Order: sequence, then structure tokens, then C-alpha cells
Amino acid sequence: MALKLYNTLGRKIEIFRPLRGKTVRLYTCGPTVYDYAHIGNLRTYIFEDILKRTLLINGWRVKHIMNITDVDDKTIRRSKAARKNLKEFTERYTQEFFSDIKKLNILSASTFPRATDHIPEMIAMIAKLIKKGYAYEAADGIYFDISRYKNYGKLSGVAKRELKAGARVNTDEYAKNEAKDFALWKKKKGAEPSWPSPFGEGRPGWHIECSAIAVKYLGLPIDIHAGGVDLIFPHHENEIAQSEGAFGKKFARFFLEGEHLMVERKKMSKSLDNFLTLRDFISRGFDPLDFRYFVLGTHYRKPLSFSWKALEGAKIARNRISGAIVNKSSKKDASLKKAMLEAVNNDLGTPKALAIFWQAAGDGISKSFALWADHIFGLGIKNSLTAHTKTPAEILALARSREMLRKEKRWKEADEIREKIEKSGFKIQDTTKGAVIHKI
Repeated sequence: MALKLYNTLGRKIEIFRPLRGKTVRLYTCGPTVYDYAHIGNLRTYIFEDILKRTLLINGWRVKHIMNITDVDDKTIRRSKAARKNLKEFTERYTQEFFSDIKKLNILSASTFPRATDHIPEMIAMIAKLIKKGYAYEAADGIYFDISRYKNYGKLSGVAKRELKAGARVNTDEYAKNEAKDFALWKKKKGAEPSWPSPFGEGRPGWHIECSAIAVKYLGLPIDIHAGGVDLIFPHHENEIAQSEGAFGKKFARFFLEGEHLMVERKKMSKSLDNFLTLRDFISRGFDPLDFRYFVLGTHYRKPLSFSWKALEGAKIARNRISGAIVNKSSKKDASLKKAMLEAVNNDLGTPKALAIFWQAAGDGISKSFALWADHIFGLGIKNSLTAHTKTPAEILALARSREMLRKEKRWKEADEIREKIEKSGFKIQDTTKGAVIHKI
């Protein structure tokens, strides 16, 4: 069964197979560790995890590299404001990131290289670009000359215009209408962290780190490069230009980009008080996996609008899973597995895969099928089943009594039993498929 993925490079669905043997070389852009990852970032990491799980369930091995950006404009600015040295400041948020992805059941990358551990590789790559005429020195650093790379813009479609002398940009992130020469190396300013180089004391620009790290750990070409749509320009575009300029080889065969997440249909912003992290979910009594379920309900290439009501719906649906599972096999399992694999192999179609999963709920979802499906979903179904089976017999008896009272419309007595159950440390939720019990 062929795996089909939307390749941003060609703007079309293409059949994917690894270039070399049975190992997929996957590179995903990791966090810039100056703050907690917000839920838009986390949506991207979940999409990348579904991609990886789909590759694995198709029988391939995955060599997955995710960088940690621990030096750039943001990390330097924030560490200075916090009056902490860069390493100490970024290490805190690196560990918070690791904690977040573990709670979301995201499979670990093979390696998480930190940018500051790969300065020599970046310097060597910049030297290659200078030697080949793709880079030049200015008063404040070394810049990539986009007029020298004829295919600049092939990923994003941004128009390369004739540049005037000095038309360059020194900031790490900039808008689409600023197709300018970008910084590879920034000469030291004041008390900023810096490293020695043949081009003078300084630090790398943001874009060079991903190219240098990808080449070191994966070689060229990479099979798949993934990230969020906000990285298509300038970051991914610049990665292609500098990598192919330096090494004369194709940088990546496939680019996959996950769409934006909005909050109540508005862009996340601290000024709008809608900048959310996993901590906000946990403080309101949600399990991080409720958010994972919520994300799976929308295709990764479609914008997703977050709301607390929608997250509550995802929580109810996820908690229903344990109650819908029966400890027996089903003749339908083989056809369900085939249909689900077809869904995810069609450009990671998780909404359809979830629908197929719930099709089995009428007769009960077999335990073996549920555990197989969770290799794709990553919803911690095995742990949920363990927790479900540990619900004390007296609590289950109370829940059955309450259900009888509700059918007889004896609401007051049913509510009294609910209170008794909650005082015992369990919560009962009423759904269209019946009551769901879980530990508080």
C-alpha cells in the first residue's frame, strides 16, 4: 500500500519511498528555547509525530533529527532580560520542551542536537559558501547572496527581485516581502555570546544551524523535512539555498508543512491573553492527551481553531475509548486495519482514521485493534485500559445504580450517587454512549 504525501516542493501529492534502503531520513525543526512551547508549536510536533508513526507502521526505520535552537535573537534577548547566562536560561526551556512532548506521547527523535554544540560545522559550511561565491562579508557579518542562487524561491514561490547594494536583513525572522540577502554569521555586538571564527568573533544566524546539523547527521539529500507553514519562508527557503549552494546536492526530497492553529479564531498573542501552553490545560483539569485527540480531528494541512468547548469534546471522546473496548477479537479487525492504514497513507488522514476507529464502537472495539490503532494515534490507550480496569467494583456498582435511576428519571437520587462517586476520588461523565468513569 503506497504512502502518499503532499510535497510542498512540487505542491502536489506524491508517492513516498525512502531513497536509501529501508531507513527514512527525517529532519524536523525543533523549538527555539526562549519560552514554553505554545499550543501552535505543539500542534506541529504532533503532526510530525503522526508522520513518524505512519512511516514506522509501514515497516520503515526512521532516523529522526530535531534541532534545539539555543542561540538566536530571541534567546539572547530573553536571557539578557532574565539576567541569566544563555546556557542556563535555554537549558530550563529545553527541559520543559522534553517534558511537554513526553506528556503528549510524542516519540523521541533519534538525536536532539543543540545549535551551540555545532558551531564548528556551521563555520565550515559558511567557509564553503564564501569560497564558492555564494556569500560575502559586510561590516556586521557574513551574508548569503540570494542573487547567486538561481532557484531561490522554489519552495515558497516568493519572487526574487533585483537587489540593490546593501539590501540585506540581519534579523533571524522576517516577512515574505523581504526577499533579501540573509545573515549567515553575525559579528559580535557588545556582551552578546560569541565564538571565534575566520570571519571574526561572532555567532551564527538562525538558518545555517539546520543545514549544518542535517548534513552532519543525515547526509544529503534528506528524505523528508517537516515543520510549520510559518517556516516555509524564510527559514526553509534559506536552508535549501545555502545547503545546495555549499554542497551542490539536493537538500530534501519532500517538504511537509503543518498549518496554523488559532485560538477562538484569533492569532495567539500575549496581548490578547490567549497565548496557551500545556500548563494551561493541566491547570483546568485536562490531560495533555485530550489536546492530542483534539489535534487528530483536523487534517494537518487545514487551519485549526482551538476553543475550550472543543477541547472538552475531545476529552469526552478520548475518555469514551476505554469503555468502548472489549476483550475479544473481531472478524472486522483486518478490514478495519486496512481501511485505517489507507486513511493515514493518504497524506496522514487522521480525521478519517478516527472515524474508522469509531465505526467499530457499535459492537465494541476489540482490544487488539485498539492497541494496533494506537501505534498511529499515540493516545495512550494501553494505559487508559489499565486505569479503567482498576476502577473499584463498588464504584462500578454505584455507577450502574445511578444509570438505573437516571432511566427512571429519579434525578435527585442519581445526583446523590454522583456526589458519592466524586467524594471517592472518581469522576463520572455522561456521554451519548453511556457513562465514563475516570480517576480525578
